[in-house]
Parts: sequence; C-alpha cells; structure tokens
Amino acid sequence: MMKKRVLATAVAATTLAVGSMAHAEVKIGFLGGFTGGIESLTPPIYDGAQLAVDHINNQGGILDGQDVVMPTGDTTCGDASAASNAADRMVNTEQVTAIVGALCTGATIAAANNAAIPGGVTMVSPASTAPAVTDLDDNDLVFRTVPSDAFQGEMLAKLLIDKGIEEVAVTYVNNDYGRGLSDAFSSAFEDGGGSVLENLAHEDNRADYRSELGTLSATGAQTLVVLAYADTSGQTVVRQAYESGMFTQYVGADGMVGDSLVEAIGADVLDGMIATRPGSPDLPGTEIFTELANNADIDPTAVFAAQAYDAAFLLGLAIQQNGSAEREGVAEALRSVSSPPGEVILPGEWEKAVELIAAGTEINYEGASGTQDFDDNGDVPGVVQEMAVENGTFTGKGFVE
Repeated sequence: MMKKRVLATAVAATTLAVGSMAHAEVKIGFLGGFTGGIESLTPPIYDGAQLAVDHINNQGGILDGQDVVMPTGDTTCGDASAASNAADRMVNTEQVTAIVGALCTGATIAAANNAAIPGGVTMVSPASTAPAVTDLDDNDLVFRTVPSDAFQGEMLAKLLIDKGIEEVAVTYVNNDYGRGLSDAFSSAFEDGGGSVLENLAHEDNRADYRSELGTLSATGAQTLVVLAYADTSGQTVVRQAYESGMFTQYVGADGMVGDSLVEAIGADVLDGMIATRPGSPDLPGTEIFTELANNADIDPTAVFAAQAYDAAFLLGLAIQQNGSAEREGVAEALRSVSSPPGEVILPGEWEKAVELIAAGTEINYEGASGTQDFDDNGDVPGVVQEMAVENGTFTGKGFVE
C-alpha cells in the first residue's frame, strides 16, 4: 500500500516558491550525526556521499553543467530538536533540492516531519534502519538505501542460533532504532528456539549503567546483546559489563560496528565480539565502488559508506531526470531511475547516464550497495553481513543466509 499523500497544499506552495528561484548551482544537503552517538561513523558516510558528488561534478556536472554542492547539518543523532533545526536550515535557508540523510532514525523522522515533508524535499537516508521509517506519512518523500531492521534483527537472531547461542540478555537504547531492532531480534530469536532472558531498555548518554547490568546479569545469561551506539551508551554498557565480569560474549548490530569501540575498550576484551550490519552483495556495482573508493582514499568497507554513495548518486540522477532543480517531481524521478526497466547505470557512470537521459532512454541504477529498487514505502531489499572483532578491528565474515 502506498504511503499516504499528505500536506499537498504546503508542498505545492513551497515548490512554486523554489521553482521561481534561479539556480547557479544545485544543492543536495547532507544531514549526519557529526557529534553524538555515531560521530566516529559519520565521516566515512559523508565521504561516500561526497564521492558521488565529485563524480557528478568531474563528469560535466548536472543540468547543463551546474555543480552539485552538498551543505551539511549536524543532527547529533539523538536530539530531535537539533535534527529539526538542521533540516529547517537545509530546506528554508540553504534551499536544497533534496537531502542525503539523516542517519539515525530519530533524526530522520524529526527532520522529515518538521522540515522536509512540509517543504516538499525528498530525503534518502543511507543509514536509518528502524522499521518506524516504513510507516511514515511522508507524501512519498522519504526513502532509504539500507534495509529495515525488521530484516537485520531476524538475521542477527539466525546468526546467534546457528552459532549455538541459545540464551541471551538484551539491552537496547530507548529510541526508535533500539526499540525496533530489539523487537525484531527478540521475536525472531525466540521463534528460532532461543530464549531472551531479559530485554531491558536504557537511556542514551548516561555515565552509569551498572543497575541495568545487574538486572541483566542476574538472569544467568553469558551472552549480552547490546543494541545501541558505539560512541555513547553502547560503549559504556560494554565497558562496565566487562569491568564487572558479568558476561563472556558480547553481541551488537550496525550501531556498534565501529573501531572506536574496540579502541576505547581494548582489542583483547572485545576479541570475538559478534555483530551484524547491512552489507553490499557481490555485484558489479559493489566491485566498481570498491575500486573508486580506494582510488579516492576512502574505505569502501566503512559502515554505510556505499549506501551513502548510492543515496547521493541517485538523487543526482533523479534531479537530472526531472530536468530542473525544483523539488517537485524529484521523488517520482527517483523511482524511475532506480528500477527496471532501463539501461543499467553503475557507480561512477554519470556521463553515460546524462547522455541516456538526454536521449529519452530509461535508466536503472545498480548501486554500490546493491540493487536500489524502492518498494511502495521507499524501502529496499538488502543483505546482512556478519562481523567479528579480530586483531583489533571489526572484520567481515560473510553474509547471513
């Protein structure tokens, strides 16, 4: 069922205002958690998006030679007001045509509801994985290039059961991301025959979680699943659990997959930690992105870097297909350039795409992180990668099937 179409009058009014402006350059904004819970994960995500912008500009630019510029805004990941204010600046001051982001789910929802949807601005998040994004009443303006945690939670549960882990204690950060992932994981784990002995929420950005850890440890579980952020609560929870000698195995999901976590707590402590994250399947687009990223001194394996490249490149293609820097029509064009039928466009093939669009030929972008065929809710299929801490770093171990 298609997302509800809302705020049509406000969108139309804003579109008319934006359409009347002369654009010497085309702006695609970037909303990220440059401070806060994922501050160590955000720079390579931004670099992935900027690489796509560089490819566009270095291959003739957009809309008859204009440059794409990418102003940034800091959502802090956990502060809805900061996310709303950053998005408001993008929409109403920077006058962006579209937005890459936000990253954390709460930030994306706040930015969308308070600025992007009223302003008629299409958003493509490379990292907001919570199921709550699926059900936004967004006028078909919010998309993501990463699969929902409804899928990641299921795959994390399967991974643990396949490894013979039958009992766990779970703690999750008390926001849309943590709740959605915890619900998906716990349901799938118990459906698969496992036992969640305790499932406890915790608030982010606190200095002490020993009370929660005492409750979790009292269950007798040896495996602690932490569904939180590597730079804030997740790091503190794991450190204090280790210091108290409570658990023998730690497990996380994408928000915990950062080497800052390993550096802060110690490689010897976290050796063997299990985690999952959305991955990139072995397809031509992913191989090309790896080469392009390496050539630009960007880590192609950084969490959500490939998805960020896809978000920015897709928005560029949609704007080119739409034929102007106006906001109206971008979402419809985004669906057109991302799905079959059409001639396949791979990462870096901007000039080829522009020629095909000019000739009236349909295109189908196959991205750095896999196929980007948006469903009615703006969601994409995907794969989940197993990660483990080995030799002081998170290392990919293959896909969970």
